Amino acid sequence: MKFFIDTANLDQIREAQDLGVLDGVTTNPSLMAKEGITGDQNVINHYKAICDIVDANVSAEVISTDYESMIKEGEALAKLDPKIVVKIPMIKDGVKAIKYLSSKGIRTNCTLIFSAGQALIAAKAGASYVSPFLGRLDDISTDGFQLIEDIRLIFDNYQYETEILAASVRGPMHIVNCAKLGADVMTGPLSAILALMKHPLTDSGLAQFLADHAKAAGK
Repeated sequence: MKFFIDTANLDQIREAQDLGVLDGVTTNPSLMAKEGITGDQNVINHYKAICDIVDANVSAEVISTDYESMIKEGEALAKLDPKIVVKIPMIKDGVKAIKYLSSKGIRTNCTLIFSAGQALIAAKAGASYVSPFLGRLDDISTDGFQLIEDIRLIFDNYQYETEILAASVRGPMHIVNCAKLGADVMTGPLSAILALMKHPLTDSGLAQFLADHAKAAGK
């Protein structure tokens, strides 16, 4: 399972990269705004800075919603760095843009997926990734894990190469359950990744080992 971090914060991206388990980054206009990144050129420069940190897979989202503009924006983003994956919304013109960009060898991530049907359409259009949003489904009392399971079954049935990128992941159990269901990728905050390493028995066990070592050493 690939681990992506969902942020535009460079310090958090560096920390995740230094941990040695990071496979990519996802961003969106909201995350850029959260970091105070405004203006087209500043956003472009920030994508370049992210690409300088990570080894691969930086999802950069278009802000246009019509076909021609998404194509223009997507091609410009793809030219920034080979690591860029163009993030396209699940709308009619977005599906058309995914088909066009994928035919040109440009990787795409179809975002804002909330149903298996949407994922199927995106895969047929040639999306490299589909991003079902778990946390937002949780917010409306809908089973996001069932959606992951349904998409996995459909993709396996027809051997689609499109990867399932579980998005809007909010905690360690989201990550574990997505891994159990066969999601190819998860993207979430640094806190969720770090929480996977924590367990009270690990902490107490280590404390006991260190105390016993100190006692044996006469300290």
